[in-house]
Amino acid sequence: MQKNKNTTGVLSQVKSSSRKIAVIQANWHIDIVSQATKSFSDGLAAAGLNRDNIVIFDVPGSLEIPLLAQKITETGAYDLVMATGLIVDGGIYRHDFVAATVLEGMMRVQLDSGVPILSVVLTPHNFQEVPAHMDFYRDHFALKGQEAANAALQTLANVSLFEEQKKMAS
Repeated sequence: MQKNKNTTGVLSQVKSSSRKIAVIQANWHIDIVSQATKSFSDGLAAAGLNRDNIVIFDVPGSLEIPLLAQKITETGAYDLVMATGLIVDGGIYRHDFVAATVLEGMMRVQLDSGVPILSVVLTPHNFQEVPAHMDFYRDHFALKGQEAANAALQTLANVSLFEEQKKMAS
């Protein structure tokens, strides 16, 4: 098995590039969800991406994420989309159906558009609005946002590599 080592050079190009990134954040439990947005943006900025090229879009809840992701990708202006939301049980909708619908919609948009879409849409088991849970999920979303920033850099590097290979082949 051979590992592609070509992404190292491309990764540095991605970091210094003017790539444009869209962040979609659901406003349901925004005090928790915004932690992913902040750490994602901070991680990309620390890696050298221009913070002005990270554009944040708000939606009421996670169910609205796929449609906005589709509208964003249709513009052709964004190289990657990261979506974050918190889907909890106990409301009028079954959280597992909502989560599946959101993730399937995001995947469809990603495959149809060719624009990478990263998910920090989480569905905790037994979420309770008590201080200990709220603190845990704030910290967890911050961690997931940083992980998404790392994934974004690697994904952009891979996409850049294939774009370059396509140019060379034609």
